Formats: sequence, structure tokens, C-alpha cells
Amino acid sequence: MTRVVFMGTPRFGELVLSRLLEAYEVVGVVTRPDRRVGRGQSTAISPVKRLAQSHNLPILQPTRLRSEASIQLLRDRTPQLIVVAAFGAILPQPILDLPQCGCINVHASLLPRHRGAAPIPAAILAGDQVAGITIMLMEAGLDTGPILSQGSLSIEPEDTTRSLTEKLGVLGSQLLIATLPSWLAGQLKPIPQDDSQATYAGMIRHEDGHIQWSEPAEKIARRCRAYDPWPGTFTFWQGQLLKLISVEAVPSMAAPAPVGSVLATEEAIAVVTGQGLLVMNEIQLAGKKRMAAHTFARGQRGFVGSVLC
Repeated sequence: MTRVVFMGTPRFGELVLSRLLEAYEVVGVVTRPDRRVGRGQSTAISPVKRLAQSHNLPILQPTRLRSEASIQLLRDRTPQLIVVAAFGAILPQPILDLPQCGCINVHASLLPRHRGAAPIPAAILAGDQVAGITIMLMEAGLDTGPILSQGSLSIEPEDTTRSLTEKLGVLGSQLLIATLPSWLAGQLKPIPQDDSQATYAGMIRHEDGHIQWSEPAEKIARRCRAYDPWPGTFTFWQGQLLKLISVEAVPSMAAPAPVGSVLATEEAIAVVTGQGLLVMNEIQLAGKKRMAAHTFARGQRGFVGSVLC
């Protein structure tokens, strides 16, 4: 049976690894180092590491993937194939050259669209109607390798990065298992990407979640869906951070009030944007529980009529 090393870190990688374990001999798992999180700086392990531990798999967590020591650890596993799914770092050439059957990447976009670190949020932010998976042969460039197979699904109006990650993780795992037999048998010819059609999805920063109310309501709503679960979207009210948990755009409705103004009707609490209104269904003030916007407005005098920063 083909000896496979798997490389991945977040939930998307966990979904792919789970299916891979059912069909192939996984001889090692490489994931990013554990992180310190929260005020107590407790140790957080990746979803991929948690799954690997449950299967008693050898786990590698190199701090420097390019070091000779890290490369030797991989070499010691004698992989015939390396499968990568959301690992979070570019592989150096010595690792790409290591397995005789190459390094295969399960990428959560329809390449060459949305190359880079955050393809799922990028698809939502761009207003794409379709998302997908590309199984590709890796090379030194950033998601530039030739394509082995692709699959797609519709992005639903209510999809967030959280929900779309689950759907694409399942699709990616299925497509990988369907593709590998033909690749390993030498029956697939990789198809080069059209670089002229490439777009890029850079890494997301915490400050990207700060809402700019001068933007159109539809764009802000997509931002809220794209940044769920991280970094979330937020604004400021009376100097306090206010998180937007669930929102809805009403792009055709205008109001004679400054951008960022909070309005109230019998049905909704909304904010004036650069184009249309953004209805706030659920919000959360820093340090408090999340709640319906109407409930929040009833308990916070001065919220309706204020201008959010």
C-alpha cells in the first residue's frame, strides 16, 4: 500500500485526513506547532493533531520547515506520496522532491481563482456564486501547480466560512480519494493553470473585521459571513467593541441619516451604510452575552439614534 505523509492544520485538513485514513496507509502527520491562546495562555492543538493523536499516528510539528532537521524527519518516514490540505506554509523544494509520487494539494478553490492562504473567505467576500476544490500537483510557486481534478458546489446566501469549510472539506476528501488511484497508476496528465486568470487570497488579519460603514450594505454582510468564525466583524459604540453576529443587507433602502446611524423599526434594528441598510439580527457587546439586536436596544438607552464608529 502507498505510504502517505499528510500535512494540514485546521478543520478543513481534519476532514481530508479523516477520509484519507480510510483508504491509505498514513505513516506520519505534519501540522503546525501548538499555539498559546486566551488570557490564560492555554495550549491549543490543531484539529489535525487531535485526529492524528486519536489514531496513534506519528506527529511532526517543526518550527522551521526548511531546516535540514525537519526535512530529515520527513525523509525518515519514507513517504511515496505527500498530501497537503491547508497546512499553512509553502513547502521547500527538498520536501517537494522527496516522495516519488509527488506532493498533492487539496486546495479549497477553483484554481487559478483564489490562490493563497484564505480561499474560502475570499470566495464569500467576492460574492462568488460557486466554490470548489482543486486537486493539484504542487510546485515551488504559491498554488501554481498543474491541476489533476476539480469539483464545485454552490455558495448559498446564508453560507459563512464556517459552513462552507465543512462542505468543501467533505467535497475535497471525496475528490481526493476519487483522484488518487488514477494518479498513482500514471493515468492522469496534469493540466497547467492559466496564470492570466489568477486571483489571490491573502492572509486575514484581525483588523480586517473592523466594519467601515461607508461601504455598501451587501459588502458588509458578505464580510460578516466571510469572517465567521475568525476574526469576526466588529464596530464601536460609546468606545466599546460591538460584535456583529448575524446581519442581513437591505441594499435598496435608503435613510436620511449619517452613515453609521442606528435606526429602529417595529421589525428591525438597522445601520445606515454607504448604500442601503444593514439589519442587525444578533450582536454582542464586549464582555457580554450575544443577544438579539432588539433586546440589546431595549436594554441600552441611547443605542438607537447613535452613530457607530
